[in-house]
Amino acid sequence: MPGTPALARRAILGVYALIIVVPLLVVVLGAFKSRRQLVDSPLGVPTSPTADNLTRVLSTQSMGDAFLNSVIVTGVAVLVSLFLSSLAAFGLARIRGRWGWVVFAFLVAGLAVPAQTAIVPQYVLWRQLGLLNSLTGLVIAEVVVTLPVAVFILTGFMRTLPPELFEAASIDGASPWRTYRSVVLPLSRPSLAAAAIFLFVITWNDLLYPLLFVSTPDKRTLPLVLLGFKGEFLTDYPVLFTGVLIASAPLVVIYVFLQRYFVAGLTAGSSR
Repeated sequence: MPGTPALARRAILGVYALIIVVPLLVVVLGAFKSRRQLVDSPLGVPTSPTADNLTRVLSTQSMGDAFLNSVIVTGVAVLVSLFLSSLAAFGLARIRGRWGWVVFAFLVAGLAVPAQTAIVPQYVLWRQLGLLNSLTGLVIAEVVVTLPVAVFILTGFMRTLPPELFEAASIDGASPWRTYRSVVLPLSRPSLAAAAIFLFVITWNDLLYPLLFVSTPDKRTLPLVLLGFKGEFLTDYPVLFTGVLIASAPLVVIYVFLQRYFVAGLTAGSSR
C-alpha cells in the first residue's frame, strides 16, 4: 500500500492533470457545439455535433494567410536558431576552463531578461532598419528571443561529448567545420530535436512581436488572427475554440514525430 508521500504526490499530480484536462476538454468539445450548447453544457458531449464552426474558420481568408505566415516565420526562425546555436554550442564545447563558462553565461544571459523590457528599443531599431510589418522582421525578432534557449540546451549536451572525439577527428585531418558537420551534428540529434520542439512552441505561439510589429492583415500570424476572433462585447467561443484546435494541430504533429528524441535530448546533458 503506498505511503503518505506517494499518496500526496498522486493527489498533486491528479489536481495538476485536472487543471490541464478540463480546459482542453472544454475547447475540444466546444469546437463541435453551437453557442447555445456551449453555454448550457460546457463539459457535456455535443448532442448534435456541428461542423459549421470549422467551415466558418476555414472560409476566413485571413486564417489561411495567417497559417502560411506562421509556417514561414516559425520554420525559418527555428532553422536559423538551431544552426546558430549549434555552432555556438560546438565552440563552447571545445573551450575548456573558466573562459568557456564566461562566454556561455554571456550567451544565455538573455534567458534572464524578459523580452518585454527590450521591446521599445527593438521597435525603434526595427523601424529604422525598415523591418516593421514584414515577415523578415518577425523572423529576426524570434531568432533573437529563442537563441539563448537553444544555446542552453545544446551546450549542455555537446559538453558531454568526450574531448578525445574532437582529437580523433583532428588527427584524421578533419577541419572544425567537417567535425561539426560529420561528427557532432549526427550525435546531437536528440538535443536538436528537443531544442526544435521548444523553439517551435515559443515561436508558433508568440503574440507579442506580431502584435507590435505587424500592421497589415496580410502579414498577420495565427495568434494575432485568433485574438481578432474575440469581440469587444461578444465572443463566439465555438469559432474561437475551433481556431485554437487548428493552430494547435502542427504542435501535436511535431511532437509526435520528435517525441522519441525529446526525453533523451532533455536528459542528455544531465550527467555533468
